[in-house]
Amino acid sequence: MPAAAFSHVSYWVFDLDNTLYPPEARLFDQIEARMTGWVMQALGVGRAEADRLRRHYWQKYGTTLAGLMREHGVEPGPYLTHVHEIDLSDLAPAPELAARIRALPGRRIVHTNGSAPYALRVLEARGLGGLFDAVYGIEEAGFHPKPERVAFETVFARDGLEPARGAMFEDDARNLAVPHAMGMRTVHVAQVSEPVEHVQHHAPDLVGFLSLLSAA
Repeated sequence: MPAAAFSHVSYWVFDLDNTLYPPEARLFDQIEARMTGWVMQALGVGRAEADRLRRHYWQKYGTTLAGLMREHGVEPGPYLTHVHEIDLSDLAPAPELAARIRALPGRRIVHTNGSAPYALRVLEARGLGGLFDAVYGIEEAGFHPKPERVAFETVFARDGLEPARGAMFEDDARNLAVPHAMGMRTVHVAQVSEPVEHVQHHAPDLVGFLSLLSAA
C-alpha cells in the first residue's frame, strides 16, 4: 500500500502548475504565449524563432527564464510579472483536494518554477489558500530552476526541510531526479508515467492518491 511507503514523511512538497490544478485548465498555454511575446520583444526576433528559443531554453536550462538570464542577461523581475499576468477564471475550487492536503501530517509547502505571487493567486483560485506552511517561487531559489540541484538545496535549506523525511509531487518527471537522489519519496502527477528509477509512485489522480495516504 502507498501509505506504508509514506509513513515516515513529515515534509510534503508540491509543484504548482499541472500538479495542484489539472492540465485541462491550460494555464500554461497562456503563459507560453506571453513568454513568446516577451522573447520577441526582448530579443527582436520573429514569433517562430521566439517559440524555438522558448522551448530550447526550457529543455536546456529547466525554464525559459534561466536561458534568457544566462545567455542574454535578462532581468527576471519584469519577465516574471509579465508572463504570469494571466486569466485564472478556468480554475475551479477543489474542496476534496483541499481536504486531502489538509489531512497530511507535518509541514506542507509549494515549490514552483513560477513566481511566488502567481502561485498564491493560483492557490486562492483553487481554494487551497492558507493550506501551505510556505510557498516558494523561483525567487526564493535564487532564480535557479528545477531540475537543478541548487534550486532544491536552496529552498530546502531555507525551509529547514529534511529530505529523508520528505515527499515530492511533480508533473515533470525530470524534476524528481534530484529529490530522489536526496532521499525523498517521489510522485509523478501525470496521466502517463514512464518507468524510471527516480519515479517511485505514479498519481494520475492526485486526490485519489492522497486519499490512499490519509486513509492509513
